[in-house]
Amino acid sequence: QVQLVESGGGLVQTGGSLRLSCAASGRTFSMYPMGWFRQAPGKERDFVARITLSGGRTDYADSVKGRFTISRDNAKNTVYLQMNSLKPEDTAVYYCALQLGLGSAYSDRSYDYWGQGTQVTVSS
Repeated sequence: QVQLVESGGGLVQTGGSLRLSCAASGRTFSMYPMGWFRQAPGKERDFVARITLSGGRTDYADSVKGRFTISRDNAKNTVYLQMNSLKPEDTAVYYCALQLGLGSAYSDRSYDYWGQGTQVTVSS
C-alpha cells in the first residue's frame, strides 16, 4: 500500500504563487514516477505534470508550461509542484499520483495510487 498526502493549497490572487507538496509512505518512493493532476468543478481530471524516478525528466501540460515546476526529493519521499503566475483557470483540486507500472504518463488511468487532493483557488 501507498499513502499520498498533499498539502500547500489555498487561496491566492492572480499572478501569485503556491507550492504544493505530496508526501509518500508505504513503498520505496524513489522507484516510481510521480504525477500531478487537477480537476476543476464539472470537468474531468487533467494531467498537469510528471517526473521520472530520479527527476531526470519532467513533462508538463501546455497550459502550465513555463509557469509550473515539478520536482522531487527522494530522501524526503516528497514530490513538489511549484506554481507561479497563477491564473483563475488554474483553480481546481490538485492531486498527486504514483505510477507503479507502464502506461501513458499523461493519463490518470496509468496511475495506481492517489492522494486526497488539495484545493487551489485563484481569484481574479
